[in-house]
Amino acid sequence: MLTSVGPADAKEQWYKKRVNVHLGFEIEFLCRVVNFAFCSYILQVTKSVIRTALDQFAAVKNVKFIPNYLGPSNLPQCALVELDSAKKVKEVRAVIGQYPFMMYGMPRPVRARPAVAEMFDDRPVKPKRKMKCCWLEKNDPNFEVAREQKNLTRKHAAEIAFMHKVHLKEEEAQQAKTLKVHYKKFKLIEGIMTDITALTLTRKYNLAVADE
Repeated sequence: MLTSVGPADAKEQWYKKRVNVHLGFEIEFLCRVVNFAFCSYILQVTKSVIRTALDQFAAVKNVKFIPNYLGPSNLPQCALVELDSAKKVKEVRAVIGQYPFMMYGMPRPVRARPAVAEMFDDRPVKPKRKMKCCWLEKNDPNFEVAREQKNLTRKHAAEIAFMHKVHLKEEEAQQAKTLKVHYKKFKLIEGIMTDITALTLTRKYNLAVADE
């Protein structure tokens, strides 16, 4: 038996099909997000530098810089780094938090944390969601609202820039302190290996240590 489908039913079926397709893309997209690490405070570096710095911990598949929309400079300060697994993302985050992150032979106050879907500009668009931009005249009823939002955005950008500067100084001080501790430790190890201290201890405790 044949049944006729009205315009409303056809539209509903089309929308359900579109939602199902969107859910499929959303699940696939979220499965990719867990393999990304969000790295901040990376100034004036290239993709090859980030790859070289992280390849010793995990296989870097892709590096994508995030434009600095709110800051005074257009140079990117953050990047999304795709690794081979979510486990490697946790390992890289732990390593960057414990040890100085070296770039160009200098420690950098880099931070790392797991990425979230809102950080990606290519994330799937929700059905029935459209964004439109238009200029508002002064006699428009929404003109004052738009101007207040613009001023609030500039205020937030200034506050974020100030907080970034404060956090940057704190991270630089902390990493400089950690770097000094590691330097003293290696100097101590080098000192006991170059003089007769290590040799004396090996003879006293009857340990076999290679000459090199």
